[in-house]
Amino acid sequence: MSASIDPGILQQWLQDKQEIALFDIREAGQFGEGHLFFAVPLPYSRLEIDVLRLAPRKDVRLVLIDDGDVLSGTAARRLEGLGYTRVHVLAGGIEAWAEAGYTVFKGVNVPSKTFGELVEHAYATPHIGADELHAWSKAGKKFALLDGRTVEEHRKMTIPGSVSCPNGELAYRIRTLVDDEETPIVINCAGRTRSILGAQTLRNLNLPNPVVALENGTQGWYLAGLQLEHDSNKRYPDAAPEDLSQERDAAELLRRRFAIPVLTREQAQAWVDDGARTTFVFDVRTESEFADKTLPGAVHAPGGQLIQATDQYLGVRNSRLILLDHEQVRANVVASWLYQLGFEVAVLESGIATALQLPAASPVQSSIALADTADVARQLEQGTALLIDIRSSAAFRREHIAGSHWSIRPRLASLPSLPATAILIAESAAVAALAAQDLREAGVPRIEWAEGLTALKAAGFPVRSYGALPVDADRIDYLFFVHDRHEGNRAAAEQYLAWETALIGQCRHDELSAFRVAG
Repeated sequence: MSASIDPGILQQWLQDKQEIALFDIREAGQFGEGHLFFAVPLPYSRLEIDVLRLAPRKDVRLVLIDDGDVLSGTAARRLEGLGYTRVHVLAGGIEAWAEAGYTVFKGVNVPSKTFGELVEHAYATPHIGADELHAWSKAGKKFALLDGRTVEEHRKMTIPGSVSCPNGELAYRIRTLVDDEETPIVINCAGRTRSILGAQTLRNLNLPNPVVALENGTQGWYLAGLQLEHDSNKRYPDAAPEDLSQERDAAELLRRRFAIPVLTREQAQAWVDDGARTTFVFDVRTESEFADKTLPGAVHAPGGQLIQATDQYLGVRNSRLILLDHEQVRANVVASWLYQLGFEVAVLESGIATALQLPAASPVQSSIALADTADVARQLEQGTALLIDIRSSAAFRREHIAGSHWSIRPRLASLPSLPATAILIAESAAVAALAAQDLREAGVPRIEWAEGLTALKAAGFPVRSYGALPVDADRIDYLFFVHDRHEGNRAAAEQYLAWETALIGQCRHDELSAFRVAG
């Protein structure tokens, strides 16, 4: 049975150095409009799917946060059904936290974003503005421009001429991209954090080239009235570098600078087997390398993204991390940043070649029948079925089946009328099965699902495109000021940059003291 705690108790727990999983179970749009500094987003629409990855130890101290409604109680019941034994609910939800005088933070990845701002101040990371970089380009000055985000983000939009090299790959691949010691290197991202951290990564490795961050990234470029490049395929080569001797030496010096432990197989196994502590084991290499070979049971977490979005990969504060690579470069460099982010982190002596025994993943087993399109058409004609689209609100606005209703798991039970049969349109059977569980409890006897729109469109169901529904107020899964900055919304871009640079000033001492930024 879950217990209720007040904001004062939670604040004490956040400072007692013991493990705690602090989960905000509201949807992405709600979370982004205001949450606790160290809260981890775990939307109720994906609760049982993601919780085992974010908090693998069932007896970890766990706290749920909602809007002060009944959602946390329902979520607590779901988690207890999975075997979690120490589930607590913040009484009054996010409003009670604010009313107690504690800061509520907008945005996403707030700890990592705050960390980036601290790094810029502590290290005095040099930067270059969009106008000056554009002048370099017009003058024909030689420089290397590298995009520290994911390949997918780079392809969507980037600075003209930029080459994709995610931050976690920089230390490993820099000499394949820049083959001399004089060419200036500029690191860009969409805003600030990955530009700063990418540039400072190369500086911390004592790269002889001049290295700077592009101030405010693609947004700064756009706000300066300059054109962005779209659909770029410029990226780092897949082939592994042939000679890594310099890279290993530089990464080893960085590891020693921050006293990152190198664990033997026996030491790492003791961490993994310790039932009183949570240990995450992350392979920080690329997706293709991970798919080709890894340590069974390890989780893929590309190094740059692990630093950028720690709250999307691990849900337990004060836990331990073991990082894997196969070349003793990337794990060391990523560990140096995670240490400064405040984590207890180590690298593995032989990387993915270590005979470490990790627990196998045990995803929640759930099933839901796949709908027959002919039967769906018949039931809709008879008025006995309802099409409920539980894909993202953005996907529904782009395209949906005529007559379908958009909803999301936390709101399914409050639909105006519940049908005899519900047909859920979803991106995956797992998400559909969770929604079906709530609908059954609400009294819907028959529930099936359709995988996206493909089969329904092929069967001749009419489609509506680019509609105005759901209305903005109902889109609890969508955070407007984060997403709209990439859609030509100048005000959103300005608001985002102002938010990012103001983060440090919003933080309490105990929030900032969690970091160990060296400078």
